[in-house]
Amino acid sequence: MKKFLFLLLSILMIFSLAACSGSSTSSGSGSDSEGGGDNEKVTLRIAWWGSQPRHDYTLEIIKKYEEQNPNVKIQAEYASWDDYWKKLAPQASAGQLPDIIQMDLSYFTQYADNGQLADLTPFVGKEIDTTNYTENYIDGGKIGDKLYGFNAGVNVVGFHYDPEALKKIGVESLDENWTWDDYKEIAQKAKAAGLFMDTGMKADVFFNYYLRTQGKTLYSEDGSKLGYEDDQLFVDFFEMTSSLVKDKAVPTPDYLAQLKGIEDDPVVKQDAIGIWQWSNQFVGLQQVAKRPLEIQNMPGPGMKEGLYLKPSMLWSVSKNSEHQKEAAKFINYLVNDIEANKLTLGDRGVPGSSVVKEELKPVLSPEQVQVFDSVAWAEQNSSAFDGPDPAGAGEVIELLDSLSEQMNYGQLKVKDAAKQFRQQAESILSQNK
Repeated sequence: MKKFLFLLLSILMIFSLAACSGSSTSSGSGSDSEGGGDNEKVTLRIAWWGSQPRHDYTLEIIKKYEEQNPNVKIQAEYASWDDYWKKLAPQASAGQLPDIIQMDLSYFTQYADNGQLADLTPFVGKEIDTTNYTENYIDGGKIGDKLYGFNAGVNVVGFHYDPEALKKIGVESLDENWTWDDYKEIAQKAKAAGLFMDTGMKADVFFNYYLRTQGKTLYSEDGSKLGYEDDQLFVDFFEMTSSLVKDKAVPTPDYLAQLKGIEDDPVVKQDAIGIWQWSNQFVGLQQVAKRPLEIQNMPGPGMKEGLYLKPSMLWSVSKNSEHQKEAAKFINYLVNDIEANKLTLGDRGVPGSSVVKEELKPVLSPEQVQVFDSVAWAEQNSSAFDGPDPAGAGEVIELLDSLSEQMNYGQLKVKDAAKQFRQQAESILSQNK
């Protein structure tokens, strides 16, 4: 009997040791949120779009995080704006999205509605520290009651220009209350001096701003149709932009197609007065231009109604990620770590953390101060954000870009483009009913 009990105990000990061994060497194939250990070796993929300065500092942030978290390896995937979405779409279809995705509002709802983004709510207050954030700031990444993206920073759109170039065409300064008529008049002076006024406007961004100045929006509240009924609004805006191209006050599409990056931008080369863009892009432009530039608010009338603070971009975690908890931890590092934000310095938007903003003040360059000041000014001179674009917005934007290019080439009359846009855009958006 003793021999039998001894043999039984020996067998039980062997199985017990085997079980312990199996637990400690688990590969952790499930989501981290389901119980991966802190010392588990994890590889995360992260994807973002941007210019070379953004690529450089993000890679440096990744390096610092890996040094502090030796169990984590982060693989970077980055590209220009257009290439980024072309690469992301097939990955989404195959269920192979990166763990962490830099997400734009134009595609945000589409990816969320397709079940491709994870709800970050379980990580808020845990892996992602929101102690120093306002609720409105966090809500910028919500669709319904689910948080599909964490706000990377806020932006405001405006005109970034070379004040010396402006003086060369006989204009001393731009008034805070300038209008579209003022803009067109200055553009003609720039042309007469052999300069471009700017490099054109991103169709959806600036048409939506114009619509907001008229009390309308690009999309209806439920996202099932366009947010304006009078196509004359489309005609008025795009008659202005296409006429400037026809007059050669701004570059033609052929000219713009030859530009390889921000280094080739006419503002950098001192061939243009300024550029229309988001506030987070100002520092990168300034660094490449290597001379003082300034930020001007949008033209009116109706500037305050048209202007809004936009989440510059969002950090999302893919639903297919096997390491959601670790992905959330890295997002927390991106938005809350002081040293990481000293590398970013508002390039992805003015930070939401009150502590981060305060800590950055002593190290901001003059141009970074300009960005922070422009956002602070806009907080007092803007209206409520419309919320994330509806599903299908990416297609609508591509359509509008295509029509805008055709109008700028003179291949399509503005009135015909207005009709085409309404018909095709509302066909796309009708799927949201």
